[in-house]
Amino acid sequence: MPLHRHLSKGREIARTAGDHASDMFAPLSVIGRGLRHHVDWAKARWQSTPKERRGPTVFLTAALLVGVYLLPHGLLFALIALMASAAWAGRAPKAPPAPAAPDVADVKLGALYAALTPYLCGPEDANPLYHFEGSYKNAFGSWEFDGEGRLSRLELSYPAYFTDTEPAARARIEQVVQGKAGRAREYRFDWDEESNRLRISALAPLPVDIVAQRFVAAPGEIVLGFTDEDGTARTIPVTRGGTTVQQPPVVWRTGPRSSEPHLLALGVTGYGTSSLLRSIALQALPYADLVVVDGAGTGEHACLVNRPGVHTVETSLRGALAALEWSAQETERRLTALNAARRAGSAPPEDVTRPLWLLLDHPTELSELAQAEGRPDPQDLLELPLRHGRAARVTVVIADDLEARDRITPTVRATTRARVLLGPAGPDEGRAALGAPLDIVPAAHAPAGRGYARVGNGTPVRLQVPATVDPLDDEAPAQLRDAVIALLPHRDTRTEAAAGVPPRPERPPVAAPAAPAEPAPRTRPVDLAKGEPMIRSRPIS
Repeated sequence: MPLHRHLSKGREIARTAGDHASDMFAPLSVIGRGLRHHVDWAKARWQSTPKERRGPTVFLTAALLVGVYLLPHGLLFALIALMASAAWAGRAPKAPPAPAAPDVADVKLGALYAALTPYLCGPEDANPLYHFEGSYKNAFGSWEFDGEGRLSRLELSYPAYFTDTEPAARARIEQVVQGKAGRAREYRFDWDEESNRLRISALAPLPVDIVAQRFVAAPGEIVLGFTDEDGTARTIPVTRGGTTVQQPPVVWRTGPRSSEPHLLALGVTGYGTSSLLRSIALQALPYADLVVVDGAGTGEHACLVNRPGVHTVETSLRGALAALEWSAQETERRLTALNAARRAGSAPPEDVTRPLWLLLDHPTELSELAQAEGRPDPQDLLELPLRHGRAARVTVVIADDLEARDRITPTVRATTRARVLLGPAGPDEGRAALGAPLDIVPAAHAPAGRGYARVGNGTPVRLQVPATVDPLDDEAPAQLRDAVIALLPHRDTRTEAAAGVPPRPERPPVAAPAAPAEPAPRTRPVDLAKGEPMIRSRPIS
Protein backbone atom coordinates (compact mmCIF):
# COMPACT_ATOMS: atom_id res chain seq x y z
CA MET A 1 0.00 0.00 0.00
CA PRO A 2 1.42 3.39 -0.88
CA LEU A 3 2.61 5.67 1.91
CA HIS A 4 0.11 8.46 1.21
CA ARG A 5 -2.79 6.02 1.60
CA HIS A 6 -1.41 4.98 4.98
CA LEU A 7 -1.19 8.61 6.01
CA SER A 8 -4.71 9.43 4.87
CA LYS A 9 -6.11 6.36 6.64
CA GLY A 10 -4.27 7.34 9.81
CA ARG A 11 -5.74 10.84 9.66
CA GLU A 12 -9.22 9.40 9.31
CA ILE A 13 -8.73 7.11 12.32
CA ALA A 14 -7.40 9.97 14.44
CA ARG A 15 -10.30 12.22 13.42
CA THR A 16 -12.82 9.49 14.25
CA ALA A 17 -11.20 8.84 17.65
CA GLY A 18 -11.22 12.51 18.41
CA ASP A 19 -14.91 12.79 17.53
CA HIS A 20 -15.77 9.85 19.79
CA ALA A 21 -13.66 11.25 22.62
CA SER A 22 -15.35 14.62 22.34
CA ASP A 23 -18.76 12.93 22.40
CA MET A 24 -17.76 10.84 25.44
CA PHE A 25 -16.29 13.67 27.48
CA ALA A 26 -18.85 16.29 26.39
CA PRO A 27 -20.92 16.02 29.63
CA LEU A 28 -17.77 16.32 31.73
CA SER A 29 -16.64 19.40 29.80
CA VAL A 30 -20.08 20.97 30.22
CA ILE A 31 -20.10 20.30 33.98
CA GLY A 32 -16.52 21.56 34.31
CA ARG A 33 -17.41 24.77 32.45
CA GLY A 34 -20.43 25.22 34.73
CA LEU A 35 -18.34 24.72 37.86
CA ARG A 36 -15.92 27.38 36.64
CA HIS A 37 -18.87 29.75 36.17
CA HIS A 38 -20.03 28.98 39.74
CA VAL A 39 -16.55 29.60 41.14
CA ASP A 40 -16.26 32.89 39.24
CA TRP A 41 -19.69 33.90 40.54
CA ALA A 42 -18.76 33.02 44.13
CA LYS A 43 -15.50 34.98 43.87
CA ALA A 44 -17.32 38.00 42.44
CA ARG A 45 -19.93 37.91 45.23
CA TRP A 46 -17.23 37.57 47.89
CA GLN A 47 -15.30 40.53 46.50
CA SER A 48 -18.41 42.68 46.28
CA THR A 49 -19.44 41.83 49.88
CA PRO A 50 -18.40 44.52 52.37
CA LYS A 51 -15.82 43.46 54.96
CA GLU A 52 -18.17 43.96 57.92
CA ARG A 53 -20.63 41.48 56.37
CA ARG A 54 -18.16 38.77 55.38
CA GLY A 55 -18.10 37.19 58.89
CA PRO A 56 -21.86 36.69 59.12
CA THR A 57 -21.86 35.43 55.54
CA VAL A 58 -19.26 32.74 56.36
CA PHE A 59 -21.20 31.74 59.48
CA LEU A 60 -24.49 31.35 57.60
CA THR A 61 -22.80 29.38 54.81
CA ALA A 62 -21.19 27.01 57.31
CA ALA A 63 -24.51 26.54 59.14
CA LEU A 64 -26.19 25.77 55.81
CA LEU A 65 -23.57 23.14 54.97
CA VAL A 66 -23.90 21.53 58.41
CA GLY A 67 -27.66 21.40 58.01
CA VAL A 68 -27.32 19.75 54.62
CA TYR A 69 -24.88 17.22 56.10
CA LEU A 70 -27.25 16.32 58.93
CA LEU A 71 -30.20 15.74 56.61
CA PRO A 72 -30.78 12.17 55.45
CA HIS A 73 -29.17 11.84 52.00
CA GLY A 74 -28.41 15.56 52.15
CA LEU A 75 -24.96 15.30 50.61
CA LEU A 76 -26.29 13.21 47.73
CA PHE A 77 -29.07 15.67 47.00
CA ALA A 78 -26.67 18.60 47.28
CA LEU A 79 -24.22 16.95 44.89
CA ILE A 80 -26.99 16.19 42.37
CA ALA A 81 -28.24 19.80 42.62
CA LEU A 82 -24.71 21.12 42.15
CA MET A 83 -24.10 18.95 39.07
CA ALA A 84 -27.45 19.93 37.53
CA SER A 85 -26.76 23.62 38.15
CA ALA A 86 -23.25 23.28 36.70
CA ALA A 87 -24.61 21.46 33.62
CA TRP A 88 -27.19 24.26 33.09
CA ALA A 89 -24.64 27.01 33.56
CA GLY A 90 -22.06 25.30 31.35
CA ARG A 91 -24.32 24.65 28.38
CA ALA A 92 -23.29 26.12 25.01
CA PRO A 93 -24.50 29.74 24.84
CA LYS A 94 -26.83 30.73 22.03
CA ALA A 95 -25.41 32.88 19.27
CA PRO A 96 -26.34 36.48 19.95
CA PRO A 97 -28.86 37.83 17.43
CA ALA A 98 -27.46 40.07 14.72
CA PRO A 99 -27.96 43.70 15.58
CA ALA A 100 -30.82 45.22 13.63
CA ALA A 101 -29.89 47.80 11.01
CA PRO A 102 -30.57 51.30 12.27
CA ASP A 103 -33.68 52.91 10.86
CA VAL A 104 -32.89 55.63 8.36
CA ALA A 105 -35.71 57.78 9.69
CA ASP A 106 -34.50 57.49 13.28
CA VAL A 107 -30.93 58.41 12.36
CA LYS A 108 -31.50 61.27 9.90
CA LEU A 109 -34.67 62.75 11.36
CA GLY A 110 -33.20 62.53 14.86
CA ALA A 111 -30.13 64.48 13.70
CA LEU A 112 -32.33 67.06 11.97
CA TYR A 113 -34.50 67.43 15.08
CA ALA A 114 -31.42 67.96 17.25
CA ALA A 115 -30.07 70.56 14.81
CA LEU A 116 -33.35 72.52 14.77
CA THR A 117 -33.75 72.48 18.56
CA PRO A 118 -31.46 75.47 19.33
CA TYR A 119 -33.44 77.65 16.88
CA LEU A 120 -36.98 76.51 17.77
CA CYS A 121 -36.70 76.01 21.53
CA GLY A 122 -37.83 78.83 23.78
CA PRO A 123 -36.36 79.12 27.29
CA GLU A 124 -39.73 80.18 28.77
CA ASP A 125 -41.82 77.53 27.02
CA ALA A 126 -43.47 75.29 29.64
CA ASN A 127 -44.25 72.53 27.12
CA PRO A 128 -41.63 72.93 24.40
CA LEU A 129 -42.14 71.22 21.07
CA TYR A 130 -38.38 71.08 20.58
CA HIS A 131 -36.12 70.20 23.49
CA PHE A 132 -32.82 68.41 23.80
CA GLU A 133 -34.30 65.20 25.24
CA GLY A 134 -37.37 65.13 23.00
CA SER A 135 -38.31 62.93 20.05
CA TYR A 136 -38.66 64.00 16.45
CA LYS A 137 -42.03 62.21 16.24
CA ASN A 138 -43.61 64.95 18.35
CA ALA A 139 -42.68 67.68 15.83
CA PHE A 140 -42.48 65.94 12.45
CA GLY A 141 -45.83 65.04 10.94
CA SER A 142 -44.90 63.07 7.82
CA TRP A 143 -41.79 62.30 5.82
CA GLU A 144 -40.59 60.37 2.81
CA PHE A 145 -37.23 59.00 1.67
CA ASP A 146 -36.20 58.11 -1.86
CA GLY A 147 -34.62 54.87 -3.00
CA GLU A 148 -31.14 56.09 -2.03
CA GLY A 149 -32.18 56.86 1.54
CA ARG A 150 -32.24 60.63 1.09
CA LEU A 151 -34.96 62.83 2.50
CA SER A 152 -37.39 63.81 -0.27
CA ARG A 153 -40.34 65.26 1.67
CA LEU A 154 -40.91 66.46 5.22
CA GLU A 155 -43.66 68.28 7.08
CA LEU A 156 -42.87 69.70 10.51
CA SER A 157 -44.48 71.93 13.08
CA TYR A 158 -42.82 74.84 14.84
CA PRO A 159 -43.86 76.91 17.88
CA ALA A 160 -46.11 79.90 17.42
CA TYR A 161 -43.56 82.32 18.85
CA PHE A 162 -41.06 81.57 16.08
CA THR A 163 -40.58 84.65 13.87
CA ASP A 164 -41.55 83.02 10.59
CA THR A 165 -42.28 86.42 9.00
CA GLU A 166 -38.65 87.51 9.13
CA PRO A 167 -36.47 86.46 6.17
CA ALA A 168 -33.38 86.07 8.36
CA ALA A 169 -35.14 83.61 10.70
CA ARG A 170 -36.44 81.61 7.77
CA ALA A 171 -33.01 81.53 6.17
CA ARG A 172 -31.47 80.00 9.30
CA ILE A 173 -34.00 77.15 9.34
CA GLU A 174 -33.64 76.56 5.60
CA GLN A 175 -29.86 76.45 5.89
CA VAL A 176 -30.02 73.89 8.70
CA VAL A 177 -32.48 71.67 6.82
CA GLN A 178 -30.42 71.76 3.63
CA GLY A 179 -27.23 70.99 5.53
CA LYS A 180 -28.74 67.88 7.14
CA ALA A 181 -30.75 66.69 4.14
CA GLY A 182 -28.02 67.27 1.52
CA ARG A 183 -26.61 70.34 -0.21
CA ALA A 184 -26.46 68.68 -3.64
CA ARG A 185 -30.20 69.21 -4.26
CA GLU A 186 -32.64 72.09 -4.36
CA TYR A 187 -35.42 72.29 -1.80
CA ARG A 188 -38.73 74.13 -1.84
CA PHE A 189 -39.90 75.54 1.51
CA ASP A 190 -43.63 76.19 1.89
CA TRP A 191 -44.19 78.20 5.07
CA ASP A 192 -47.78 77.95 6.37
CA GLU A 193 -47.82 80.87 8.77
CA GLU A 194 -51.43 80.35 9.83
CA SER A 195 -50.98 76.80 11.10
CA ASN A 196 -47.26 77.09 12.01
CA ARG A 197 -46.22 74.30 9.69
CA LEU A 198 -43.36 74.01 7.23
CA ARG A 199 -43.48 71.71 4.20
CA ILE A 200 -40.16 70.79 2.64
CA SER A 201 -39.82 68.98 -0.69
CA ALA A 202 -36.73 68.04 -2.66
CA LEU A 203 -36.93 69.10 -6.31
CA ALA A 204 -35.93 66.83 -9.15
CA PRO A 205 -33.04 68.11 -11.31
CA LEU A 206 -34.02 69.98 -14.48
CA PRO A 207 -32.82 68.66 -17.86
CA VAL A 208 -29.49 70.10 -18.97
CA ASP A 209 -29.26 68.41 -22.38
CA ILE A 210 -31.73 70.66 -24.24
CA VAL A 211 -29.77 72.50 -26.93
CA ALA A 212 -30.66 75.65 -28.86
CA GLN A 213 -33.44 75.03 -31.40
CA ARG A 214 -36.58 76.54 -32.88
CA PHE A 215 -39.20 76.50 -30.15
CA VAL A 216 -42.94 76.40 -30.76
CA ALA A 217 -43.86 79.95 -29.75
CA ALA A 218 -45.76 82.88 -31.23
CA PRO A 219 -43.93 86.00 -32.47
CA GLY A 220 -43.08 88.07 -29.44
CA GLU A 221 -42.85 85.05 -27.15
CA ILE A 222 -39.37 84.20 -25.89
CA VAL A 223 -38.63 80.85 -24.27
CA LEU A 224 -36.21 81.74 -21.49
CA GLY A 225 -35.73 78.11 -20.49
CA PHE A 226 -37.53 75.21 -18.89
CA THR A 227 -38.92 74.65 -15.42
CA ASP A 228 -40.86 72.13 -13.30
CA GLU A 229 -44.20 70.74 -14.35
CA ASP A 230 -46.01 72.67 -11.63
CA GLY A 231 -44.31 75.93 -12.62
CA THR A 232 -46.45 76.44 -15.71
CA ALA A 233 -49.57 74.99 -17.30
CA ARG A 234 -48.04 74.83 -20.78
CA THR A 235 -45.73 72.37 -22.50
CA ILE A 236 -43.97 72.56 -25.87
CA PRO A 237 -42.25 69.88 -27.96
CA VAL A 238 -38.46 70.00 -27.85
CA THR A 239 -35.73 67.79 -29.25
CA ARG A 240 -33.80 66.17 -26.45
CA GLY A 241 -31.26 63.45 -27.01
CA GLY A 242 -32.52 62.74 -30.53
CA THR A 243 -36.15 62.33 -29.46
CA THR A 244 -39.06 64.76 -29.20
CA VAL A 245 -40.46 65.23 -25.70
CA GLN A 246 -42.83 67.67 -24.02
CA GLN A 247 -41.21 70.15 -21.63
CA PRO A 248 -42.74 72.98 -19.55
CA PRO A 249 -41.22 76.29 -20.71
CA VAL A 250 -40.75 79.66 -19.04
CA VAL A 251 -42.27 82.03 -21.61
CA TRP A 252 -41.69 85.77 -21.61
CA ARG A 253 -44.18 87.72 -23.73
CA THR A 254 -43.02 90.98 -25.29
CA GLY A 255 -44.63 93.55 -27.53
CA PRO A 256 -46.98 96.53 -27.17
CA ARG A 257 -49.48 94.55 -25.05
CA SER A 258 -46.92 93.10 -22.68
CA SER A 259 -46.90 94.27 -19.09
CA GLU A 260 -43.21 93.32 -18.75
CA PRO A 261 -41.58 94.59 -21.97
CA HIS A 262 -37.98 94.58 -20.70
CA LEU A 263 -35.75 91.96 -19.06
CA LEU A 264 -32.92 92.12 -16.54
CA ALA A 265 -30.76 89.02 -16.10
CA LEU A 266 -28.25 88.81 -13.26
CA GLY A 267 -25.99 85.88 -12.61
CA VAL A 268 -22.90 84.53 -10.97
CA THR A 269 -19.85 84.57 -13.19
CA GLY A 270 -19.72 81.48 -15.39
CA TYR A 271 -23.39 80.50 -15.11
CA GLY A 272 -24.57 81.54 -18.56
CA THR A 273 -25.90 85.10 -18.75
CA SER A 274 -24.22 85.53 -22.14
CA SER A 275 -25.72 82.21 -23.29
CA LEU A 276 -29.14 83.52 -22.30
CA LEU A 277 -28.58 86.63 -24.44
CA ARG A 278 -27.57 84.47 -27.42
CA SER A 279 -30.66 82.31 -26.96
CA ILE A 280 -32.89 85.40 -26.91
CA ALA A 281 -31.14 86.86 -29.96
CA LEU A 282 -31.61 83.67 -31.99
CA GLN A 283 -35.32 83.57 -31.14
CA ALA A 284 -35.90 87.27 -31.91
CA LEU A 285 -33.94 87.46 -35.19
CA PRO A 286 -36.64 85.98 -37.48
CA TYR A 287 -39.05 88.85 -36.81
CA ALA A 288 -36.97 91.69 -35.28
CA ASP A 289 -33.84 93.80 -35.68
CA LEU A 290 -31.03 93.67 -33.15
CA VAL A 291 -28.52 96.08 -31.64
CA VAL A 292 -25.97 94.27 -29.47
CA VAL A 293 -23.61 95.95 -27.00
CA ASP A 294 -20.94 93.71 -25.47
CA GLY A 295 -19.68 95.67 -22.50
CA ALA A 296 -17.30 92.95 -21.36
CA GLY A 297 -15.54 92.97 -24.73
CA THR A 298 -14.94 89.22 -24.67
CA GLY A 299 -16.38 88.56 -28.14
CA GLU A 300 -19.21 86.36 -26.86
CA HIS A 301 -21.54 87.77 -29.53
CA ALA A 302 -19.14 87.92 -32.49
CA CYS A 303 -21.22 85.25 -34.25
CA LEU A 304 -23.92 87.91 -34.81
CA VAL A 305 -21.65 90.32 -36.70
CA ASN A 306 -22.85 91.06 -40.27
CA ARG A 307 -25.89 88.83 -39.88
CA PRO A 308 -29.14 89.88 -41.56
CA GLY A 309 -31.25 91.76 -39.06
CA VAL A 310 -28.33 92.72 -36.81
CA HIS A 311 -27.65 96.45 -37.08
CA THR A 312 -24.40 96.42 -35.11
CA VAL A 313 -22.40 94.58 -32.46
CA GLU A 314 -20.41 97.09 -30.42
CA THR A 315 -17.66 96.30 -27.92
CA SER A 316 -16.06 99.72 -27.37
CA LEU A 317 -17.38 102.59 -25.29
CA ARG A 318 -17.48 104.96 -28.24
CA GLY A 319 -19.38 102.51 -30.41
CA ALA A 320 -21.78 101.64 -27.57
CA LEU A 321 -22.58 105.32 -26.97
CA ALA A 322 -23.21 105.85 -30.68
CA ALA A 323 -25.45 102.78 -30.88
CA LEU A 324 -27.46 103.77 -27.81
CA GLU A 325 -27.84 107.38 -28.99
CA TRP A 326 -29.20 106.06 -32.28
CA SER A 327 -31.54 103.74 -30.36
CA ALA A 328 -32.93 106.67 -28.38
CA GLN A 329 -33.44 108.68 -31.57
CA GLU A 330 -35.00 105.67 -33.27
CA THR A 331 -37.42 105.24 -30.36
CA GLU A 332 -38.45 108.88 -30.62
CA ARG A 333 -38.86 108.59 -34.40
CA ARG A 334 -41.03 105.51 -34.02
CA LEU A 335 -43.25 107.22 -31.46
CA THR A 336 -43.70 110.23 -33.75
CA ALA A 337 -44.55 108.04 -36.76
CA LEU A 338 -47.00 105.90 -34.80
CA ASN A 339 -48.79 108.93 -33.34
CA ALA A 340 -49.04 110.52 -36.78
CA ALA A 341 -50.50 107.33 -38.23
CA ARG A 342 -53.08 107.13 -35.45
CA ARG A 343 -54.14 110.74 -35.99
CA ALA A 344 -54.45 110.17 -39.71
CA GLY A 345 -56.31 106.89 -39.21
CA SER A 346 -53.90 105.01 -41.49
CA ALA A 347 -51.66 102.00 -41.03
CA PRO A 348 -48.27 102.82 -39.55
CA PRO A 349 -45.18 102.32 -41.73
CA GLU A 350 -43.61 98.89 -41.68
CA ASP A 351 -40.23 100.17 -40.53
CA VAL A 352 -41.72 101.39 -37.23
CA THR A 353 -43.78 98.29 -36.50
CA ARG A 354 -40.93 95.82 -36.89
CA PRO A 355 -39.61 95.12 -33.38
CA LEU A 356 -36.22 96.45 -32.35
CA TRP A 357 -34.26 94.65 -29.66
CA LEU A 358 -31.41 96.19 -27.64
CA LEU A 359 -29.22 93.49 -26.07
CA LEU A 360 -26.66 94.74 -23.56
CA ASP A 361 -24.14 92.41 -21.96
CA HIS A 362 -22.37 93.79 -18.85
CA PRO A 363 -23.22 97.48 -19.37
CA THR A 364 -21.93 98.39 -15.90
CA GLU A 365 -18.37 97.88 -17.09
CA LEU A 366 -18.97 100.51 -19.78
CA SER A 367 -20.52 102.76 -17.13
CA GLU A 368 -17.34 102.63 -15.05
CA LEU A 369 -15.24 103.33 -18.14
CA ALA A 370 -17.46 106.25 -19.13
CA GLN A 371 -17.24 107.71 -15.64
CA ALA A 372 -13.45 107.48 -15.74
CA GLU A 373 -13.31 109.23 -19.13
CA GLY A 374 -15.96 111.82 -18.31
CA ARG A 375 -18.44 110.54 -20.92
CA PRO A 376 -22.19 110.02 -20.53
CA ASP A 377 -23.27 106.84 -18.80
CA PRO A 378 -24.58 104.33 -21.37
CA GLN A 379 -27.32 103.35 -18.93
CA ASP A 380 -28.68 106.90 -18.97
CA LEU A 381 -29.18 106.64 -22.74
CA LEU A 382 -31.56 103.72 -22.13
CA GLU A 383 -34.13 105.86 -20.32
CA LEU A 384 -36.18 106.66 -23.44
CA PRO A 385 -36.20 103.08 -24.84
CA LEU A 386 -37.05 101.71 -21.41
CA ARG A 387 -39.88 104.09 -20.60
CA HIS A 388 -41.45 104.26 -24.07
CA GLY A 389 -40.16 101.07 -25.64
CA ARG A 390 -43.42 99.17 -25.31
CA ALA A 391 -45.31 101.69 -27.42
CA ALA A 392 -42.43 102.03 -29.91
CA ARG A 393 -41.91 98.23 -30.27
CA VAL A 394 -38.46 98.49 -28.66
CA THR A 395 -37.38 95.78 -26.21
CA VAL A 396 -34.37 96.08 -23.93
CA VAL A 397 -32.56 93.05 -22.47
CA ILE A 398 -29.74 93.63 -19.98
CA ALA A 399 -27.44 90.95 -18.57
CA ASP A 400 -24.85 91.60 -15.89
CA ASP A 401 -23.03 90.09 -12.94
CA LEU A 402 -24.86 89.63 -9.68
CA GLU A 403 -22.13 91.54 -7.87
CA ALA A 404 -22.77 94.58 -10.11
CA ARG A 405 -26.45 94.97 -9.21
CA ASP A 406 -25.67 98.01 -7.05
CA ARG A 407 -24.14 99.78 -10.08
CA ILE A 408 -27.31 99.38 -12.14
CA THR A 409 -29.24 102.65 -12.34
CA PRO A 410 -32.64 102.99 -10.61
CA THR A 411 -34.33 103.54 -13.97
CA VAL A 412 -33.15 100.18 -15.25
CA ARG A 413 -34.22 98.41 -12.07
CA ALA A 414 -37.63 100.06 -12.04
CA THR A 415 -38.53 99.38 -15.69
CA THR A 416 -37.22 95.82 -16.07
CA ARG A 417 -39.99 93.80 -14.42
CA ALA A 418 -39.02 90.51 -16.02
CA ARG A 419 -36.12 89.13 -13.99
CA VAL A 420 -33.74 86.18 -14.31
CA LEU A 421 -31.19 85.03 -11.74
CA LEU A 422 -28.59 82.44 -12.77
CA GLY A 423 -26.32 80.55 -10.42
CA PRO A 424 -26.49 79.82 -6.68
CA ALA A 425 -27.38 82.84 -4.60
CA GLY A 426 -28.31 83.52 -1.00
CA PRO A 427 -31.73 84.67 0.25
CA ASP A 428 -30.77 88.36 0.28
CA GLU A 429 -29.24 88.20 -3.19
CA GLY A 430 -32.24 86.32 -4.57
CA ARG A 431 -34.68 88.85 -3.14
CA ALA A 432 -32.65 91.77 -4.51
CA ALA A 433 -32.31 90.23 -7.98
CA LEU A 434 -35.88 88.94 -8.42
CA GLY A 435 -37.74 91.53 -6.36
CA ALA A 436 -39.47 88.82 -4.29
CA PRO A 437 -38.42 86.28 -1.65
CA LEU A 438 -37.19 83.02 -3.11
CA ASP A 439 -38.86 79.97 -1.56
CA ILE A 440 -36.29 77.64 -3.15
CA VAL A 441 -32.88 77.07 -1.63
CA PRO A 442 -30.34 76.57 -4.44
CA ALA A 443 -27.93 73.67 -4.47
CA ALA A 444 -24.30 74.23 -3.57
CA HIS A 445 -23.13 73.16 -7.03
CA ALA A 446 -25.44 73.89 -9.96
CA PRO A 447 -24.83 73.35 -13.68
CA ALA A 448 -24.36 76.27 -16.05
CA GLY A 449 -27.64 77.90 -17.04
CA ARG A 450 -29.46 76.90 -13.83
CA GLY A 451 -31.30 79.67 -12.05
CA TYR A 452 -34.68 81.26 -11.39
CA ALA A 453 -37.07 83.50 -13.29
CA ARG A 454 -39.85 85.86 -12.28
CA VAL A 455 -42.05 87.59 -14.84
CA GLY A 456 -43.97 90.54 -13.49
CA ASN A 457 -45.73 89.87 -10.19
CA GLY A 458 -45.61 86.09 -10.60
CA THR A 459 -43.99 83.58 -8.29
CA PRO A 460 -40.31 82.83 -8.92
CA VAL A 461 -39.83 79.52 -10.72
CA ARG A 462 -36.79 77.41 -11.43
CA LEU A 463 -35.11 77.88 -14.81
CA GLN A 464 -32.70 75.93 -16.98
CA VAL A 465 -31.47 77.92 -19.98
CA PRO A 466 -30.98 75.94 -23.22
CA ALA A 467 -27.36 75.20 -24.04
CA THR A 468 -26.52 78.06 -26.45
CA VAL A 469 -22.74 78.14 -26.75
CA ASP A 470 -20.62 80.53 -28.76
CA PRO A 471 -20.18 78.88 -32.19
CA LEU A 472 -16.77 80.52 -32.51
CA ASP A 473 -15.52 78.85 -29.34
CA ASP A 474 -13.35 75.91 -30.40
CA GLU A 475 -13.49 74.41 -26.90
CA ALA A 476 -17.27 74.01 -27.00
CA PRO A 477 -18.70 70.66 -28.16
CA ALA A 478 -19.21 70.48 -31.91
CA GLN A 479 -22.82 69.33 -31.53
CA LEU A 480 -23.75 72.43 -29.51
CA ARG A 481 -21.94 74.76 -31.94
CA ASP A 482 -23.67 73.21 -34.93
CA ALA A 483 -27.05 73.70 -33.26
CA VAL A 484 -26.38 77.43 -32.87
CA ILE A 485 -25.01 77.77 -36.42
CA ALA A 486 -28.19 76.20 -37.79
CA LEU A 487 -30.28 78.95 -36.15
CA LEU A 488 -28.31 81.89 -37.54
CA PRO A 489 -29.95 83.81 -40.43
CA HIS A 490 -27.59 82.18 -42.96
CA ARG A 491 -25.00 79.45 -42.86
CA ASP A 492 -21.67 80.06 -41.20
CA THR A 493 -18.74 80.77 -43.53
CA ARG A 494 -16.78 77.90 -42.03
CA THR A 495 -19.36 75.36 -43.21
CA GLU A 496 -20.44 77.15 -46.38
CA ALA A 497 -18.83 76.00 -49.61
CA ALA A 498 -16.48 78.45 -51.24
CA ALA A 499 -17.89 80.31 -54.22
CA GLY A 500 -16.82 79.05 -57.65
CA VAL A 501 -14.00 80.98 -59.36
CA PRO A 502 -15.03 82.27 -62.83
CA PRO A 503 -12.88 80.97 -65.71
CA ARG A 504 -10.05 83.20 -66.85
CA PRO A 505 -10.59 84.60 -70.43
CA GLU A 506 -8.03 83.71 -73.08
CA ARG A 507 -7.76 87.27 -74.44
CA PRO A 508 -8.68 90.70 -73.03
CA PRO A 509 -12.24 91.75 -73.82
CA VAL A 510 -12.77 94.40 -76.45
CA ALA A 511 -14.26 97.55 -74.99
CA ALA A 512 -17.36 98.78 -76.83
CA PRO A 513 -17.73 102.48 -77.53
CA ALA A 514 -19.21 104.05 -74.50
CA ALA A 515 -22.41 106.04 -74.76
CA PRO A 516 -22.36 109.59 -73.50
CA ALA A 517 -22.86 109.30 -69.81
CA GLU A 518 -25.29 111.46 -67.92
CA PRO A 519 -23.82 113.78 -65.36
CA ALA A 520 -23.60 111.96 -62.05
CA PRO A 521 -25.63 113.41 -59.23
CA ARG A 522 -23.78 115.21 -56.57
CA THR A 523 -23.18 113.08 -53.49
CA ARG A 524 -22.30 114.28 -50.07
CA PRO A 525 -19.02 113.08 -48.56
CA VAL A 526 -19.22 110.10 -46.21
CA ASP A 527 -18.26 110.80 -42.62
CA LEU A 528 -16.78 107.70 -40.97
CA ALA A 529 -16.28 109.33 -37.59
CA LYS A 530 -17.99 107.84 -34.54
CA GLY A 531 -19.20 111.21 -33.36
CA GLU A 532 -22.39 110.76 -35.42
CA PRO A 533 -24.31 107.51 -35.01
CA MET A 534 -23.30 105.00 -37.68
CA ILE A 535 -26.60 103.13 -37.53
CA ARG A 536 -29.44 103.93 -39.87
CA SER A 537 -32.86 102.37 -39.89
CA ARG A 538 -33.21 100.23 -42.97
CA PRO A 539 -36.48 99.63 -44.83
CA ILE A 540 -37.90 96.17 -44.46
CA SER A 541 -38.12 94.33 -47.77
